[in-house]
Amino acid sequence: MTGSTPFRKRRFRKSGGPAETQAATGPETGPGASGASASEGTAVPSGAVEAVPSAPAADEGSRDKPGAGRMQAVKNGVRKGGESAKAAALYITERIIENAPRVPVRDLATLRAQFPGLDPDQLADKLISGAAHATSTVGAGIGAAAMLPVPPAMPAELAAEITAVAAIELKLVAELHEVYGQRPPGALKDRSHAYLTAWTEERGIDLTKPTTLNAALGGQMKRELRQQIMKRMFRNLPNLMPFMVGAAVGAVMNRRDTRKLAEKVRGDLRRRAVPWGALPEAPPPDAPFQPLPGVARAELEGPEREED
Repeated sequence: MTGSTPFRKRRFRKSGGPAETQAATGPETGPGASGASASEGTAVPSGAVEAVPSAPAADEGSRDKPGAGRMQAVKNGVRKGGESAKAAALYITERIIENAPRVPVRDLATLRAQFPGLDPDQLADKLISGAAHATSTVGAGIGAAAMLPVPPAMPAELAAEITAVAAIELKLVAELHEVYGQRPPGALKDRSHAYLTAWTEERGIDLTKPTTLNAALGGQMKRELRQQIMKRMFRNLPNLMPFMVGAAVGAVMNRRDTRKLAEKVRGDLRRRAVPWGALPEAPPPDAPFQPLPGVARAELEGPEREED
């Protein structure tokens, strides 16, 4: 009707007024309805109240959505980072397995000629000292290369360090077996796989248990090798710190880890050591087929270093 009060204003009139009664009663709930009161006509089902969130709850849900999105992005990043780390560990594992038969190993006769007048323990000390110095040099070199960090180059630097350190430590493990008279049987490839098993498990080879030799580079052995590479990757991450800090950290950590590995292997070999006089005359080990590149080979066969 013309001049009547709009509907939105009639809701705020005093309770019980004729306008409120008219607004509350529709065609279905008018005065002619069968005994239905105005309050009964506007009753809301109980389930509808629970289905519609309140204003504070709706605001809180809208505020949580950006946080949930960020959390999901973080989870996706962690998952992708884990997949990348596994792929890198698999690549480094294959490289180490490929390089194992190419690492030059000196036999007992050569070692005794280079270090005359030393007993087995003294000769082992010399070998451990030289290998620790070599891995320390590798760690310092990689840390110096990362003085001004370039993120795309960091994975390659980390892989190069782990591969080089593994070659040096693998040579050390093999020569410790020569010093204590525990050369494993078989051809060059079989021996290199046995030494790689000893490096992975950080123990000496037990020649009285052929199962330890036959299990070399099996499915379980490769999984253990990948796990060892993963641990090395995360342990070597501080070597990539900038401003020459990574060089000092890498040198100290590589020296410590190499000595720790060598002491574990030597402890096992010393318990099963065979005196040099009781060793049968053995032919010199086969020369590596397709030796390592010149720089790596020079590092492994370089001039003997004095004990630190």
